[in-house]
Amino acid sequence: MLSILPVPGERTAEQRAEAAAAIDGTRVLRAAFLDTHVDAVYDELTAGRTRYLRVDELARAAAEAFPGLVPTDDQLAVERARPQAAKEGREIDQGLFFGRVLHSPLAGPHLLDAMLRPTPRALALLPEFIETGVADLGSVRLERTDAVARLTMCREDSLNAEDNRQIDDMETAVDLALLDPSVEVGLLRGGVMTHPRHRGRRVFSAGINLKALHAGGISLVDFLLRRELGYIHKIWRGVLAGDTDHWRPALVEKPWVAAVDTFAIGGGCQLLLVFDQVIAASDSYLSLPAAAEGIIPGAGNFRLGRAGGARLARQVILEGQRVRATEARAALLVDEVHEPEEMDAAVERSVRRMRGSAVLANRRMLNLAEEPPEEFRRYMAEFALQQSLRLYSPDVIHKVGRFSTGKGASSH
Repeated sequence: MLSILPVPGERTAEQRAEAAAAIDGTRVLRAAFLDTHVDAVYDELTAGRTRYLRVDELARAAAEAFPGLVPTDDQLAVERARPQAAKEGREIDQGLFFGRVLHSPLAGPHLLDAMLRPTPRALALLPEFIETGVADLGSVRLERTDAVARLTMCREDSLNAEDNRQIDDMETAVDLALLDPSVEVGLLRGGVMTHPRHRGRRVFSAGINLKALHAGGISLVDFLLRRELGYIHKIWRGVLAGDTDHWRPALVEKPWVAAVDTFAIGGGCQLLLVFDQVIAASDSYLSLPAAAEGIIPGAGNFRLGRAGGARLARQVILEGQRVRATEARAALLVDEVHEPEEMDAAVERSVRRMRGSAVLANRRMLNLAEEPPEEFRRYMAEFALQQSLRLYSPDVIHKVGRFSTGKGASSH
C-alpha cells in the first residue's frame, strides 16, 4: 500500500490517515510476535548466543532472516535520502525490535556484551597506536603521554556537535585507550574551535547535531543506540576483551577524567555522568535541553537523578535549566572548578590522582553499586522504543526544521 501512495510529505490528510492505520496494524503484529518469540529470534540470529552481533549487524540479520520484522538495507537507504520530515519512520520498527531484545533477560545481556566488545576498526589500529601513541581518527585525536590517553574532540566547525561519524571515531578512540596496556587513565577534552561564535576557545560539546538530524543523518541504530551501548557504556563499564569463561574479569576498564571548557550541552552533559572526575572552567555551563529539542537525552534521565537528585534532574531535563559551573548545585555534577587559565594544571593533577593503585578496583565496585547492569538494560529497552517514536514526532520535526536554513548546527 505504501508503495502506491505518494511520499509522506506529499500525501493528503486521508492518505496519511490510511498509511498510519496500516503501519500501526503491522506494529501490533510485530510486537505480539516478539513478545512471544524474541528469545527464539535472537538465538536464531546469534546461533544460540554463540555469535556476538552489534546492533547494526543484528538489525541487518533480522531483516534477512525474518522478512517484515525490521526494515531492510534498501528501505533504510531510501529513508536516509530523505529529510526527517519526509521519512516513513521505519526506524520505529527497529526501536520496537531492540526494545523487546533488550527487555529479555536472555537476549538483552548478550547484546550488551556484544556492544562492549572492541570494534574491528579499533583492533586494526591498535598495533600502530601501541607503537606510536598517536591516532588521528578524524573528529577525534588520540595521544598517549605519561600513561594518559588524551582524547580531544576536534569538530572545530560545529562545536563538537555529534553525528554518526563522531560516534564511530569516539568508540574507536575509547577502545584504543582501554586496550593499550600502557594507558592507565583516559582524559577527554574539547579542542580549540574555528566556529565564529567561539573561535580560538576550547569547547567541550554542543550535543547532537540538529542540522544532521533535520537532514535525516542521525540514525537510531548507528547513532542513538550505538552511542549509549557503545563508547559511553565502555567508558563506564570497560571493554570486553577477554575470555568470558576465564575466572578473571573479562572487562578491561580504566579511570576517566573529563575537562569541560565553555559548555557541555545535551550529549556533552550526558557524557560527564559516566566520568570519575569532572574538571570545569569557571566560565562554563552544563545543560540538557531535551524538552526544547523534543528528544530523550540518552541515559541522562537514568543517571542524572542518581548524580544530582530528582529535583535537579527535573529542573535540567524538563525545564531546560542551565547549571553554571560556579553555582552551588554544580558541585553535584562537577568535582572541581578552576579559572580558564588554571585548567591545564588542574587537569594534570586530576589524572595523576586517578593513577592510584587501588583506584581501579574501587571504581569497579562503585560503578556496580551505582548502576547495576540489569537496571541499565531495562532502561535502554524502553529508551530504544521511546526515542524512535520521538525522532518522528511532529514537534521534533518542526523544531529541527529551522536548522535547515543554516541558522544553527547543534543544540547550542
